[in-house]
Amino acid sequence: MLVLDGKGWRLRVDPDRHPFPVLMGGDAWAAEFSWAEAAQLRQLAGSLERQLAAIADQLLPEEAIELELERELNPGSLWMELVGDSRRWSLRFVLTPAPGRRGLEAGWGPEASAAICAALQGLVISAAP
Repeated sequence: MLVLDGKGWRLRVDPDRHPFPVLMGGDAWAAEFSWAEAAQLRQLAGSLERQLAAIADQLLPEEAIELELERELNPGSLWMELVGDSRRWSLRFVLTPAPGRRGLEAGWGPEASAAICAALQGLVISAAP
């Protein structure tokens, strides 16, 4: 089992918990995710962070930015946004499931977003069942 946490975020991976081996949380919320959902969250968070890094030198220090991405899940979809400036930003996501399955809207504040993003990027999901 892998357990990581910090101010305003936590990540736990327990491969023996089926069908939701990944637990993520923020201030006042936590939810379990499937391997596929966790992989998509990791991918979207990394993509948004890379997009911000690619344009950060073009932004004025006080200039705000909002980036968003959406991916289809089988079934459902995942939408994520990054809001802030080149140094301090928040992540928010909406997991929209297929009918009859759970959904979730949550996120991390500026104090936690870069840390949870880094933790997700270090997460090995390719070997997941």
